[in-house]
Amino acid sequence: MPTSTPDLSTRPIGVFDSGIGGLTVAHAVNKMLPHERLIYFGDTAHLPYGDKSTAAIQAYSIKICDLLLRQHCKVILIACNSASAAAYELVREYVGSKARVLNVIDPIVEHIGQAYAERNVGLIGTKQTVNSNVYKKKIDDLDAGVQLQSLATPLLVPMIEEGFFNNTISDNIIRTYLNNPELSNIDALVLGCTHYPLIKEQIADIYQGKVQVLDASDVVAKHLKKYLEDNHLAAKPTSLAPVHHFYVSDFTRSFEESTRIFFGQEVHLEHYPLWE
Repeated sequence: MPTSTPDLSTRPIGVFDSGIGGLTVAHAVNKMLPHERLIYFGDTAHLPYGDKSTAAIQAYSIKICDLLLRQHCKVILIACNSASAAAYELVREYVGSKARVLNVIDPIVEHIGQAYAERNVGLIGTKQTVNSNVYKKKIDDLDAGVQLQSLATPLLVPMIEEGFFNNTISDNIIRTYLNNPELSNIDALVLGCTHYPLIKEQIADIYQGKVQVLDASDVVAKHLKKYLEDNHLAAKPTSLAPVHHFYVSDFTRSFEESTRIFFGQEVHLEHYPLWE
């Protein structure tokens, strides 16, 4: 007897990040795709990924994918620029046909190529993301005449994780980075880290409308929506709201408050250590 093909559309979407920064992407996905169930993993025991070696990030990413595959995720979205830069190809090879794998870099690169041809675009991100040159390579491959000017901004992630934003301390740090000559004469600035949407308004205020600030979260959510629809993987609308699950590798009470800020609503975090 022929076996019936499983309906992949009912399976959840796995999202992972080095900590809770990827919740900005998860929140954008939740708003755009309210019928999709999310399984989120924040590797809080090892954050930030931005100053870790490529080999370490790859090892963490594979471990996390094992969990998401056990949850029968139809798509795994690497909601971390550092992990997207260091581990995307390896993860895709490791996961194989068990799930589709997407990253947060390709959608924003495509958007830049379409919207900013022959213009100067700035990028801020972690050391891992900037030093990998992955954005520059991919943008150069588009041959759209985009000149990318990148700057590593390593103080921003710990600053945001500790709740230091929307105040004078964070304003001084952000302003110092944006005034760096590496970011001069740009038409747009890519927020190349999923933590940075939380300081998007501060950055926009500093630029006073002279530079377009690009939040990858919304671009990635739109890309995911199109991908699901094109591949017949989109969940069908139901009257019941999906129940999301959120895991962290190292649990602290302060994270629950931070998670509420990142995701925009109350979230229950479950502790799931990667290594016992």
